[in-house]
Amino acid sequence: MKQQHLQLDNNKRLRHFLTTEGLKRDLLVEILDTAESFTSITHQQVKKVPLLRGKTVVNLFFEASTRTRTTFELAAKRLSADVLNINVPASATNKGETLLDTLRNLEAMHCDMFVVRHQNSGAAHFIAQHCAPHVSVLNAGDGSHAHPTQAMIDMFTIRRHKQEFHTLSVAIVGDILHSRVARSQIHALSTLGVPDIRVIAPRTLIPAEASSLGVHVYHDLDQGLDGVDVIIMLRLQRERMSSALLPSEHEYFKLYGLTKEKLALAKPDVIVMHPGPINRGVEMDSSVADGEHSVILQQVSHGISIRMAVMSMTMQHDLHSGQDT
Repeated sequence: MKQQHLQLDNNKRLRHFLTTEGLKRDLLVEILDTAESFTSITHQQVKKVPLLRGKTVVNLFFEASTRTRTTFELAAKRLSADVLNINVPASATNKGETLLDTLRNLEAMHCDMFVVRHQNSGAAHFIAQHCAPHVSVLNAGDGSHAHPTQAMIDMFTIRRHKQEFHTLSVAIVGDILHSRVARSQIHALSTLGVPDIRVIAPRTLIPAEASSLGVHVYHDLDQGLDGVDVIIMLRLQRERMSSALLPSEHEYFKLYGLTKEKLALAKPDVIVMHPGPINRGVEMDSSVADGEHSVILQQVSHGISIRMAVMSMTMQHDLHSGQDT
C-alpha cells in the first residue's frame, strides 16, 4: 500500500506513475480511456494540444534507450511541454554529484516532471520520495523491477483488439525472472480482470515467487500456448546466455522461439506482441514478427498516446491540488 500512497495525491489522483502494482482498476481504465482520447491527435495536421504548456519535462535516462525516450519526448511535445534531455554519462552525476544533488539542481530550474530510467530497481521511487511537492515522477524502467508505461501500452493494444479483459488467456514468454516489463504486465493484467495469465520459460528464468502472483507457470511452450488469445514475447537479454541460465541461442529458439507452427497452437485470432527490440531468430521468427498476427508496430504507435495520458494525468494533480503530498 506504500507504493499506492506514494503514487496518489490526497484526492486519489495520480501524482507519480512508478508501478502498476497496487493501483485500482478504475485508475488503470482511466489511463486507457485518456490515451484513447489522444489517438486522434496523431492524424491531425498540427499534432499538439496545450495541456502542458508552460511545463518542463526532464528526461533523466541513466540507461540507454531509444524507443522509450523518444516516445516520452514526443508525448511531452504533443502536450506542448518544454523538454530537457539530460545526457547522464556527460552530466555532473558522472563526475561524482549525487542523485539528490542532481534532483535539487533540476528543481531549482523549476522543472515539473522527471521521466526516469535507471539500472537500479527502486531509483524512481527514491526520486519520488525526495522530490518537491509540485514535481511528478514517471518510471521509464528501473532495474528488473517495473516498467509501468510499457505495461499500459500493452494493455491498450490488447483492449483495442480484444475489447474485454475478463475472457482472455494471455501468455508471457521468455525471461520472466529479469523482466521489469513482465512484472508490470502481470500486475496490470490481474487488476484488469484477466482470468488466465500464463508465464512460459525455462526453470532458470522463472522467479521463485511466480505462483504467488496468480499466474500459471509452464516450462513447455506447446502446452503454454494452447488456446491463448494473446502472446507477449519478451526480449532475451543476451548476457543471460553467458551466465549458465540458458543454453545457446539456437537451443533457446528451438524450445521457446515463436514460429508459425507454434503460433498455430493458439486461437485463430491470436495477437502477438513484443516490447522491443526484437532479437529475430532468438525470440521469434521473422515470419511471425512481420506476420498478420503481429501488433508490434501498433504497440510503438500506442506508446505516444499512453505516455501523453500518464503525463497529463499526473500534471493534473499539480493543477488541482497545489501542494498535496
